[in-house]
Amino acid sequence: MPDGAAKKPSRIQTRNRRRILDAALEVFSRHGYRGATLDQIAAEAGLSKPNILYYFDGKEEIHVTLLNRLMDTWLDPLRALDPDGDPLPEILEYVRRKVGMARDLPRESRLFAGEIIQGAPRIRPHLEAGLRPLFDEKCALIGRWMDAGHLRPVDPRHLVFSIWATTQHYADFSAQVGVLLADTDAADADAEQYLVTLFTRLLEPANPQSR
Repeated sequence: MPDGAAKKPSRIQTRNRRRILDAALEVFSRHGYRGATLDQIAAEAGLSKPNILYYFDGKEEIHVTLLNRLMDTWLDPLRALDPDGDPLPEILEYVRRKVGMARDLPRESRLFAGEIIQGAPRIRPHLEAGLRPLFDEKCALIGRWMDAGHLRPVDPRHLVFSIWATTQHYADFSAQVGVLLADTDAADADAEQYLVTLFTRLLEPANPQSR
C-alpha cells in the first residue's frame, strides 16, 4: 500500500458504521441533538459505547456525518426543476417529490428540522454554500416563468417556503397528523392530491401564454 493511502474499511467496519448512523438517525429524530446521548445511540445500535467511540469521536461527529449525507438528498428535488420543462407541471412535480420525501424519509426530515430550529450550528456552512445559491437560482427561474406569463405571479421565495412548510409538516408533525387523521393509510395520497390542487389554483395563470 502506498505511503499515506487510506486503508479500506472491512465489511464489519462498514456494517458497524452503517448500524451506528442508522441508530443515531432514529435517536436524533426522536430526541433532538441536545436530548440524544451516546448511550442511547449505542443501545439502539446494539453496540457498546466504546465501540461507538472507536468509529466516531463523539455525538457531534455522528450528527454532522448524518447532516452532510442528508444535504445532497434534501436538495435533489429542487435541483430537478428543469428550466426547459413546462413550468406548472415542474412545480407540481416538485411538490410531489417533497411529499414523497416526507413519507419515505420522516426521520431525516425531523433531523433537518431539529438542526434548523437550533439555529443551524452544524449545518450553516452547507446552507450558505449549497442551499443559498441553489435557492437563488431556482427562485430566479420561477420568477422568469412568472414574468413570461406561464405562472400566476407571486413571490417565488415565499412560494418555495410554502412548499417546504406544507410538505414537511407531514413528517415533522407526524404524531399530530396521526392523532387527527382517522385513516392514516390514506393520508399520503390525500396530502399529495390536496397540495397539488392548492398549488395549481395558486399558480395557474388566468390567461396562459404559449411556451
